[in-house]
Amino acid sequence: MAEQKTVVVTGGTRGIGKGLARELLKRGHNTVICGRTQEAVNAAISDISGDAIDGARAAGIACDVTNHDQVQALWGFSKQEFRDVDIWINNAGMSNTRFPIGHLTQDDVEAIPAVNLVGSMNGSQVALQGMNAQGHGALYNFEGFGSNGMKQMGMSLYGCTKFGLTYFTKALIKETKGGPVIVGYMSPGIVITDLSLRDRGKMPPEQWAFVKKVYNIIADRVETVTPWLVDHVLANTEHGARIAWLTRGKSLKRFLMSRFKPPGNRFPELDEVDEKAAA
Repeated sequence: MAEQKTVVVTGGTRGIGKGLARELLKRGHNTVICGRTQEAVNAAISDISGDAIDGARAAGIACDVTNHDQVQALWGFSKQEFRDVDIWINNAGMSNTRFPIGHLTQDDVEAIPAVNLVGSMNGSQVALQGMNAQGHGALYNFEGFGSNGMKQMGMSLYGCTKFGLTYFTKALIKETKGGPVIVGYMSPGIVITDLSLRDRGKMPPEQWAFVKKVYNIIADRVETVTPWLVDHVLANTEHGARIAWLTRGKSLKRFLMSRFKPPGNRFPELDEVDEKAAA
């Protein structure tokens, strides 16, 4: 196998983050994850550790990414466990319920920018300082809906954080050009996770029907997307690279194909959500 690396994945206890950690272990690379509680971290490590090969190991601690001191502690923990950190992925993020801004709670208004923007800024600052000191490394920030300026009902708060994060990452790429650290983007597209399904009971039926239709055309599963992302991150040597699973061309092709051949229900769990709601 290639040289064993150590990769930090923030928000690695569920969804895409956990999927990335699992795929890294499958390729023989050490992985450090974090989550809101140590219980969640321990449960995720227990679940994914059986996939490790070639002596790779998973470790992790509880970390609130909005707290700079805790992010710094995550870096220190990673260095203590595995010596160097080769790749840092700012995956931790959260989304609001798909309501217009006037219908969201103040907790949403404060928490989502804090996690998505401040959390990634904290992770970027800590990782860049540490990687510059060790003389090498790669840092990736996660794009999401809104990164390209696209707008959709109920996504104003989440979308603006991703738009801002893309600007921030572009600035980092310029600031770090010529240095020892690679900086880039990761873009998974639309992935079905427990977070993407949580809004079903809060949406009007017609809105959920639209969301479900879109999911069936362009959404993918964690186990489909994360292997591809991991392989491309591990192989990348380009500063400023955008590692994107769902490109504009791929999206347009899927929508075009759906006009001639309906995609059907690609995600049975969406029907399960509807059945529970109707019960």
